[in-house]
Amino acid sequence: MRGAGRRAIRTATPEDGRKVQGSGVRGQEGTPCLASVSRITIWLNPARTAMPPITFALILLNVLIYVMGQFTGPDIVRTFGLWPPGSSGAFHYWQLITYSFLHGSLLHLGFNMVAIWMFGAELEKRWNDLRYLLTYLLSVAVAAMTQIAVSGYFLHATGPVIGASGGVFGLLLAYALYFPNRVITLIFLPFIQIPARTFVFGYGLIELFLGVTNTAAGVAHFAHLGGLFGGWLGVQYFRGRGIFGRRK
Repeated sequence: MRGAGRRAIRTATPEDGRKVQGSGVRGQEGTPCLASVSRITIWLNPARTAMPPITFALILLNVLIYVMGQFTGPDIVRTFGLWPPGSSGAFHYWQLITYSFLHGSLLHLGFNMVAIWMFGAELEKRWNDLRYLLTYLLSVAVAAMTQIAVSGYFLHATGPVIGASGGVFGLLLAYALYFPNRVITLIFLPFIQIPARTFVFGYGLIELFLGVTNTAAGVAHFAHLGGLFGGWLGVQYFRGRGIFGRRK
């Protein structure tokens, strides 16, 4: 079984000349792009990774919106991409969620959807449907707010952010908490097998370092970190731990 690993949001140039934070692989000219910078393999039982309903709905919705975006061009990003306040686009509150359903290339769409399937399907089967959906959307929203707070106000980013990376990172964090000893194997380094908990912890440190040092301009490292934090918040809320207290 193969899943998607690291997600990056890098810069692509749309037809109107404004920068869009997307991935390193470009789609059609004039459209924002997102892609995976690395991949992972997870050895799972195929029977346990069958498509549950919410996971299927998320993937289907992302695919349908991607197809629709091929007809609308950059207009869909101007309306539903995440534009930090003060940027060259108009910010609306719905963008805290809608940006995550926009993808600029088939390559990145595929990697993100495989990641949602590989990590999300396991979690949805362990949780109920509502808990899974709320945790995913919380990760998306916290990733957006983190990116706005850090990139918009401190790094003064002017372009929109798109992509499901925040939700994927939230699922990855939750997966590591519930399945800490599941093995993640890098495709390009198959002899290295990393427990999910160790992988996520190390990945988070790398993202923090790259974000603080502003390495790889155009990559939304803080959105990735925000997604991890959103996933953690969702897990703690439904477990009734920490600031949320014991749930009845």
